[in-house]
Amino acid sequence: MNKLDIITAAAFVAFAAVCAFGEWVYEGEWGSSGSGNGQFYTPAGVAAVSNGNVYVTDYGNDRVQYFTATGSYLGKWGSIGTGNGQFFHPTGVGAARTDNVYVADFYNHRIQYFTASGSYLGQWGNLGTGNGQFDHPWGIAFAAGGNVYVGDSYNHRIQYFTATGSYLGKWGSYGTGNGQFHYPRGVAVAPSGGYVYVADWYNHRIQYFTATGSYLGQWGSYGTGNGQFRNPRDVAVAPRGNNVYVADSRNNRVQYFTPAGSYLGQWGSFGWGKGQFIAPGGLCLNATGSRVYVADTNNHIQYFYDTGARIVPVSLGRVKALFR
Repeated sequence: MNKLDIITAAAFVAFAAVCAFGEWVYEGEWGSSGSGNGQFYTPAGVAAVSNGNVYVTDYGNDRVQYFTATGSYLGKWGSIGTGNGQFFHPTGVGAARTDNVYVADFYNHRIQYFTASGSYLGQWGNLGTGNGQFDHPWGIAFAAGGNVYVGDSYNHRIQYFTATGSYLGKWGSYGTGNGQFHYPRGVAVAPSGGYVYVADWYNHRIQYFTATGSYLGQWGSYGTGNGQFRNPRDVAVAPRGNNVYVADSRNNRVQYFTPAGSYLGQWGSFGWGKGQFIAPGGLCLNATGSRVYVADTNNHIQYFYDTGARIVPVSLGRVKALFR
């Protein structure tokens, strides 16, 4: 084999590896309808911490449950109420770099935060339109430096804070223009670059911004085609490559994109089967980006793995060796 053939073979191997990346395959699921351990009544948010454990806001049961990476039950906390550690329909959940767990307490109009095992640490917020107040907060996300971003849904804005709730800033208002929102839901922050992505629920689009809220761009419109949405409910950013994943709720699918919004792929359809969804609500990636968890409002969590993440790269030297 001549040098050109070797280079061509190497290029083919590299191309195959690139094409395989992002092929998401059903791996497993857990949960059923109910109030017992490991059961759900409309799971809303999902987050993974550094050790792989997965936290789920159990919206209708007013609690948080947590599990191993493959769904073995570990524990829970919360009940309906307004006291410390109680909830009134929790929605978004996020994990800080310390593995403390933050919860958007939707109808209590506040953020509460806890240790990884559920011990209460603190809270901030109450009903209102002022700085640090909320009107039905939904999404919650963390920047690399520890700042907390909250989708303040009924105030049609994003607010951000220190890890203990000190107010830092906000942006957004009601509308369809650049940087405006109509009930924003999920929020995600890219690990590199710090761009903030927002699932703009009733505007059927994703918008993204700098860490302080300067508008950068958007994509999406109402529809069922590639790159279109019907009420995107959550957004997540991969820890490597910064690709963006969207829970396209009323299209019953997950779509994923480059950081600037170019369409890459999708999976899911309406149904009760493996890899099918009924209005998926929350989603997250694990620490390596090799697994996606989806909170399906059909009372279970499904998870998927990236086939590309399991491919061993082949170097040009290795290719040459094969053909000697």
